[in-house]
Amino acid sequence: NPGGLSGYRGYFWRRAPGYHDVVVYEGNATSGRNITHNLGVVPEMMWVKSTSHARQWAIYHKDLGNAAYLNLDDNGFPNTGESGYWNSTTPTSSVFTLGNSYDVNNSSYTYVNFLFATLAGVSKVGSVSHSGSSTDVDCGFSSGASLVMLKRTDSTGDWYWWDSTSGIVAGNDPYFLLNTQDAQVTNTDLIDPLSSGFTITDDFTDGDYIFYAIAT
Repeated sequence: NPGGLSGYRGYFWRRAPGYHDVVVYEGNATSGRNITHNLGVVPEMMWVKSTSHARQWAIYHKDLGNAAYLNLDDNGFPNTGESGYWNSTTPTSSVFTLGNSYDVNNSSYTYVNFLFATLAGVSKVGSVSHSGSSTDVDCGFSSGASLVMLKRTDSTGDWYWWDSTSGIVAGNDPYFLLNTQDAQVTNTDLIDPLSSGFTITDDFTDGDYIFYAIAT
């Protein structure tokens, strides 16, 4: 209960090779700009946000391609054919490349980039198609997932967020929507435990999804 607050939850990532890195930089509005990172592998997902101005979160995901982005602030489709974000360039194990969009690289704006990758047995960045009955998502884990994020990409869809503190169980699994200010939803059973990852239940909307998961 820090600072007398209650009803809040914080999430923290450690910077570690192959798993997660954080880079801060100042924009210069130059397309094709390369910025060095220390992830040590190719970033599979990136979250970029201006820290100096009111701009949306710009999200890169490997399975959407290097000319697409999503906004963490809304439930929209992936935006495609957009060179202004990643300069239509896939990041490498040493640099990520920017276009000149205000959301990622405007002159004199400051930014933070959170970089994520799959690390065997620890984390998984991927995508899955779900239809009809339950869908098992194999993340290569041994004791299930402690955190799961899902976002639909073939239609509009919210950013769903589950964690083991609230409960990833065979019954109801409370979740947040990252793109809203709504309170946690507690009366649905949309995912279930799976030793190698997690299971999407038949109550969840059919569609194509990107996901991020962390092992227990």
